[in-house]
Amino acid sequence: MTRLIQRIKKDPGYIVDPRLGPVDLGVEARRRMAALLRAQWSLRRVKGGRLRFAERSIQVRHRRHLRIGTGSVVEAHATLHCLSRDGFRIGNRVTIGKFAILEASGVLWNLGKGLQIGDDSSVGDYCFIGASGGVTIGDDVLMGQRVSIHSQNHNYSRIDIPMRDQGVTHTGVVIEDDCWLGSGSVILDGVTIGAGSIVAAGAVVSRSCPPRSILAGVPAKVIGQRGGS
Repeated sequence: MTRLIQRIKKDPGYIVDPRLGPVDLGVEARRRMAALLRAQWSLRRVKGGRLRFAERSIQVRHRRHLRIGTGSVVEAHATLHCLSRDGFRIGNRVTIGKFAILEASGVLWNLGKGLQIGDDSSVGDYCFIGASGGVTIGDDVLMGQRVSIHSQNHNYSRIDIPMRDQGVTHTGVVIEDDCWLGSGSVILDGVTIGAGSIVAAGAVVSRSCPPRSILAGVPAKVIGQRGGS
């Protein structure tokens, strides 16, 4: 099992915790083997790597728009609605958490742009990523549970007609490399989060921030810099 993980992670120095007993290792080995076999069916006709893992009850729609790299895991009950102009591109060794929802197009008359996730990133349990305006997530990005990313806004300037009839605007969201999005944080359309930044749990980010920022609050503000004051 260790050699398989070393191969997937491309880390020859990977060591299984010596406190794990044979029974624990056996349980994990069976679970991962089942996910590997399940992916052969659940991710059939999906382009990308061969060593991929899928847990039970996942939903993949419009799979011809999807690419998933080697070592990536789609956990139980996750939903991927991949209909989009540019498709969904998920890198190597990415984890899509339990009950996460990733989607781009809510209507057939206006296809969304799509989603890109870099290598070694993770989408937490119960996260929502709305990629209608385009969402780009870099390498080594961490997300806590219930993070929401919204790359679209409703127009609302007129008061004589319902907001649902006023159309939408979308600029897109970019999360650069090595960011950490805390549990329950919300990222709104038009935001770029600079590389190496941290977003505190529960923050609502409506403005872009420079690299290595620490953000907190509603609306979120830069309260510090990593490596600085």
